Amino acid sequence: MYSLFRSLLFRLDPETAHRLTLYALRIAGNFPLSNWLLTQLYKTPSKPVHAFGLTFKNHVGLAAGYDKDAIAIKGLTALGFGHLEVGTVTPRPQPGNPRPRLFRLLEDEAVINRMGFPGMGADFVAMSLRGGLRREASKSRQSNLPIVEGSFHRNDIIIGVNLGKNKDTHLENAAEDYISLIKTFASLADYLTINISSPNTVGLRRLQGRKMLENLLGAIQKEREIISLSRGGNAPILVKLAPDLSDEELDDSVGVILDKNMDGIIATNTTLERQGLRSRHQSETGGLSGSPLRLRSEAVLRQVVKCVNGKIPIVSVGGIMNPDDAKRRLDMGAALIQIYTGLVYEGPGLVKKILEQ
Repeated sequence: MYSLFRSLLFRLDPETAHRLTLYALRIAGNFPLSNWLLTQLYKTPSKPVHAFGLTFKNHVGLAAGYDKDAIAIKGLTALGFGHLEVGTVTPRPQPGNPRPRLFRLLEDEAVINRMGFPGMGADFVAMSLRGGLRREASKSRQSNLPIVEGSFHRNDIIIGVNLGKNKDTHLENAAEDYISLIKTFASLADYLTINISSPNTVGLRRLQGRKMLENLLGAIQKEREIISLSRGGNAPILVKLAPDLSDEELDDSVGVILDKNMDGIIATNTTLERQGLRSRHQSETGGLSGSPLRLRSEAVLRQVVKCVNGKIPIVSVGGIMNPDDAKRRLDMGAALIQIYTGLVYEGPGLVKKILEQ
């Protein structure tokens, strides 16, 4: 069924197709009947996972980048995910990079994007999340159930928010952007992700260097203590790393993450590598995801697992295109996995296929 739908979608330019499917999920999720039908069609077995002090109903999540502004949470939840990571969210709205900025590499089962964190900004996303909280609180009042402030579980779904700096924020001031976002979302999300690894914001990846990362995470660590003491929320904080770091750089980054008491690592973001591609779009600038990222992402996961040595959980993302890929990441030591490009090529049924394996 999806192969037919995909052939129609692939006649559209990638960004238009993405927007169409996102808004279709938004509409379907907001109507009880269509939401119920989706839930029944993509119903997945319960396989609870405990990580970061949270309980996930299963180990499959949606990676950041799909629902940047948190507008389709209900529809995406119906597809069977155990968690959704919305964003990347920046403090202020920004248009992102000029179009075209998203390319399908069909021969390679891959995507190149140079989106540049387009989005409506923190206030809009916070409003979306608060709207969900109000609806949950209203249901709790009607049923005489206790209202838990800051709880953001919709149908047992865990919500993460991926945080990024604005394009025009200088690197030396990046901590201010991230801290502003943490203050906004610490009580609205189940966990937060510090995105310092996108290749599409100039200079951002420099924040993964030891000195800059120490300064950034040190400032975040102090602010988190203040927020926690004032009962403003205590969401776990994860750091998302690039697949293009050298072994020494990766060791340094993981060392800083552990030293600053962050709660987890997401490995990896998209890559700048282009080795072995066949598509005519191979020379487009931006981050590459999909099948060509598989081996590099696995290599990074292997090294991160060794460096972390069980101290904090790891989320694996990048090149997970089928159930075998997912199983391999879990066997290698990932607590959770995330998918995105796999959905483009395999369809929403991929979540169910992974969980039924």
